[in-house]
Amino acid sequence: MISNLEYYKVFYYTASAGSLTAAARQLSISQPAVSQSLKQLEEQLGVSLFYRASRGIRLSPEGELLFSYVARAYEQLETGEHKLRQMLNLGLGEVRIGASDMTLQFFLLPYLEQFHEEYPGVKVTVTNGPTPETLKRLEDSQIDFCMVSTPFEVKPGMHAVKVREIEDVFVAGRRFLPYKNRMLDLQQLETIPVILLEKNTSTRSYMDQFLLDNHVIIRPEFELATSNMIVQFALRSLGVGCIVRDFASSHIDSGKLFELRFNQIIPKRHFCIVTASKNPVSVAARNLLDIIYQDLGKDKEYYD
Repeated sequence: MISNLEYYKVFYYTASAGSLTAAARQLSISQPAVSQSLKQLEEQLGVSLFYRASRGIRLSPEGELLFSYVARAYEQLETGEHKLRQMLNLGLGEVRIGASDMTLQFFLLPYLEQFHEEYPGVKVTVTNGPTPETLKRLEDSQIDFCMVSTPFEVKPGMHAVKVREIEDVFVAGRRFLPYKNRMLDLQQLETIPVILLEKNTSTRSYMDQFLLDNHVIIRPEFELATSNMIVQFALRSLGVGCIVRDFASSHIDSGKLFELRFNQIIPKRHFCIVTASKNPVSVAARNLLDIIYQDLGKDKEYYD
C-alpha cells in the first residue's frame, strides 16, 4: 500500500475535477505540487493514471479502476466526519445507563425527559438490574455510567457521587393499627410478619446488615421481587413491608399505610451516580451528566 495517503487525496480531487488547476485550487496547493504528487503515485504504482490533453486530463482505464475504490473510501471518510460532527453536536449518539427501577422512578426519569427534549437524536439505553450486576456492567465498559443505591463497594478506578438521600421504613396497614404511634423496639420485628425484598438487592443487603448489627433476626413472611409489590401486600395487611419510603409516600399521606416507629433510627442511604475512569465519557453521556449535576450544584469530576 502507498505509504503517503496524501497522494490518494490529490488523485481523488484531480480525477473529480478533471483538471490539475482546479484540483490545486480546491486543495489550496500549487499546480506543480499536484503534478508532483500524481507523478509519485504513478511511479509507486507502476502505471499511468491519466491521459493528458490540451483541455485537461482524463482517467486511463487503470485510473478509472483505482478511482472507483478511492472515491468510495474518500466518500466514506467524509460521511464518517459528518456523522462525528453530528455526534459532537448531539444530533446523534447513544447514552448507555445502568439503573434500577427505584433510581429511575425517583430520580432519573425527569432528567431523561429533559435530555430527550433537548437532544431527540440521541438514543438512550437503560439496562435494568440489581446493584452488583449493574456495577459489573460498568466495570466491563458495557455502560457509560450507572445509578445505584448505597451500600455498595466502590472499586479502584470508580467514582461515586451522592445525588439524593433515601430512607428505609417499615410500613403497615389496618391489621397492624395497634402498633401505630407507638415507639417499638427493633426486637419486636421478630414477632411480626415482615415482607422484604429478595436477597440480590442492595436494599435487602443493607437491611439485613442493619438488623444483624442490632441483634435482630427475622424470618420474612414474604420475599418479593419489587418494592411496588411489597406496597400492595402491605395495603392488604399481609405483613409489615420494608421499603424505601418513596414507594409508599402517597399511601402514607392518604392514611392507607403508616410507618412503624422504632427506638433505633435506621440510617439514611443515598442514590449515587457511578463512573469508571477507564471508560471515556461520551459527549452525549457528558451532556446528560451536566444536566443532572448543574441542577444539583455538583462539580464535574466524573469525567476528569
